[in-house]
This record gives sequence, structure tokens and C-alpha cells, in this order.
Amino acid sequence: MSRRSLALLGAASLLSLSVAAQAADPDLTVLDWAGWEIDGILTDYKAKHGMHPTYAFFADDDEAFQRMVSGFRADVVQPCVASLPRYREAGLIEPWDTSRITEFANIEPRMLDNPFVTDAEGVWFIPTNYAYTAIAYNAETVPAEDVASVQVFANEKYAGRMALPDSTDDVWALAFMATGVTSWDNVTDEQFTAAADWLRKVHPNVRAYWSDPGELAQLMASGEVQVAWSWNDTTAILRDEGFPIGFNRTAAEGASTWFCGAVNIKDGPGSEDKAYDFINSVLAPTSAQAILDAVGYSSSNSAAMATIPMETMQAAFIDPITETPLFVQSPPTTELRDRMIEEFELIKSGF
Repeated sequence: MSRRSLALLGAASLLSLSVAAQAADPDLTVLDWAGWEIDGILTDYKAKHGMHPTYAFFADDDEAFQRMVSGFRADVVQPCVASLPRYREAGLIEPWDTSRITEFANIEPRMLDNPFVTDAEGVWFIPTNYAYTAIAYNAETVPAEDVASVQVFANEKYAGRMALPDSTDDVWALAFMATGVTSWDNVTDEQFTAAADWLRKVHPNVRAYWSDPGELAQLMASGEVQVAWSWNDTTAILRDEGFPIGFNRTAAEGASTWFCGAVNIKDGPGSEDKAYDFINSVLAPTSAQAILDAVGYSSSNSAAMATIPMETMQAAFIDPITETPLFVQSPPTTELRDRMIEEFELIKSGF
């Protein structure tokens, strides 16, 4: 059975196998996305310390944040940047010492150029990876013209055969794009209401709100879902299985992009030195290919990505998008994020 076949079993099964098979370092606890205990990005850490860090996992950013404010003890958490303001406002994190991060100069500058990420106090978030959210579809059964716009999700032709992510950031990025908004910075009440109304219109068409890429891959492989708003992971899983997966990042409204990374937990229970060893291992040039192979994402280390052939990146749908709009999931205000979370829960419940 291939690695991608195993992925179809779901993240939980994989993680239980991984954790059981490997000794874990008690001096460093990392709270990370399910599926991110990737051997290839831990090579340098394991070479230095003889084992992997201790991992705990989450399915989405909201879960991770709630665990931390509820008292979970970790040294490093790897949320996506849209969650960063909440960690800062809750007083959970402290700035990184970038002089201790070997590849810091090679991180994509656009990811650091945000007042929530970098300010007079320092750098609060170390980007480690990025990818896209776009329209995934069964290329054998869905005509390309049907997915030329994100309005496909409002097309009753695919009612009961589409899936959206159970992710606040991705769903609202889609809704804002569908209603003509190109950024959620300074969103007006009218724009928010229009996006919410669009999601309510789409909701009856949704077969499932998927919570992890393995779940979506199963839904698409079985034929239950023909069209989905998807991360790169699912396309990578299905492509490796020979499934006829399409991934349209050039819809009329464009695609969405996001990046995730590491926050440094204040007064973490473990070793601060090992936290930096972990970050340096994840950002190491050799980790870029491992991230691409495992989850279909790009490393934030632009120098490392420059060593990967363009055709390899194109095959993974991770090559840079330059000719269509990109909705960047930058850090929203906590007020807007809380509003999006609450409204999305109402919409999923049919209200």
C-alpha cells in the first residue's frame, strides 16, 4: 500500500501509527496540524537529538487556539497566520529571536510584511509553508467550463455532490471572492452580509463540510463529491492514486492563498533551545522537497524552493500564480474572525 493510499485511511490512523512507532523527545512539545509529523522535515532535529519532538495534533486553527487558552502545555504551535492576532491578544506567545533561525533571510518577505507578524517588538510568527485553496473537481465527469467560476458552488447541477472545508478562513475567503471582495481587510457590514447570504444560498448544495484532506479524498474517490473547495493536499493524494483530479486555480475570481508557521509559546514547559532546533529543521533546504512530497505544499524558504524544478511544482499545483487574482488569507482582526466563526456555525446549522 502506497503512502497516499495510507492517507486515504485518514489522518487519525496515520498519526496513531507514527506516534506508536517513534520515540518522542520529552523536552519539546509541538502542537501541529494532523499529518505534519513528517520525517523529512525532522531530519536535522533527529540527527541532533536522536528522536522527534513530542507531537499533539489539531484539525483546525480554532481547535488549536481553544486548546491553548484552555491550558494545554506546548512549546511551539503551528497555526496559520490568520489565527495569529488571537494568540497575541491572549498573551500566549513571545517574539522569536531571528538571529537563531538559520534560514530566516530566505523566508518569503511578503509573509513577514504584516503588522501582526512583525512590529517594533520583533517577529511573532515564523512562516514555514504555504499553498492554495481552489476548485478541485473530477476531470472526467465535470466539464472545465463548469468550474470556470467559484459560482459553481451555487450551481444546482452539483447539489449534493459538492464539498466545502469546515474551515472559517477558507469558507469566508470563498464567500468574499464570490461576492466581489478581494480582501477581508476593512470589510464593511454590507460586504459581510452579502458573503453570508451567498454561503446560505450554497449551504443546501453541500454534501459535506470536510475536516481533513483524507476525508475529502475519500469523498471524491468514491464519487460522492464531484466539486470541492480544496487545499493542495487532496489533489496530491488523488493524483498519486491515479484519480482524474483537476484543480482550477485560475477561476474568474481567482484562488485563495494562505501560509502557516510557528509561534513561540511564552513560558513553554520544554527547551527553548530545542524550539529553535525544530524551526531550523523545518526550514532546512532539504525539508522543502519533503513538504512538497508529503502534503503538496511549498516551503516558505524561497531559496530552497528555487532548487525544485518548475515542472515538479506545476505537477503539484504549487507553482506561483501570477495571472489571476489571489485572495490572501492575511490576519483579520479578532472581531472579524469571531464574527466569521459565529456566522459560519449558524449557516452550517441551517440558520
